[in-house]
Amino acid sequence: MSRGGGFVESLATQTLVIFVIRTAGRPWQSWPGAGLALGVCVCAATGAVIPFTPLAPWLGFTPPPPLFFAILVLMVVTYLGLVEIVKRWFYRRYAGA
Repeated sequence: MSRGGGFVESLATQTLVIFVIRTAGRPWQSWPGAGLALGVCVCAATGAVIPFTPLAPWLGFTPPPPLFFAILVLMVVTYLGLVEIVKRWFYRRYAGA
């Protein structure tokens, strides 16, 4: 993975995870406020564009290939699914603590 790809993947997973951890319940049953949703999506989208801008060489980024973005979707869905599983385990185990 290129440095630009690593940046995009890291930013996407670490911003989108907010939707999973912001509630003890299922994230798709409790919608975030418009400001949070917009902020997270703008941050992730901006990060995805940076490797394609004139700023990229200054940061040592090279644009990731198109296939990377298809794989990125799978990585993000997998990561968020695992976070949801761990979150449920945590709340079941420590909810009464």
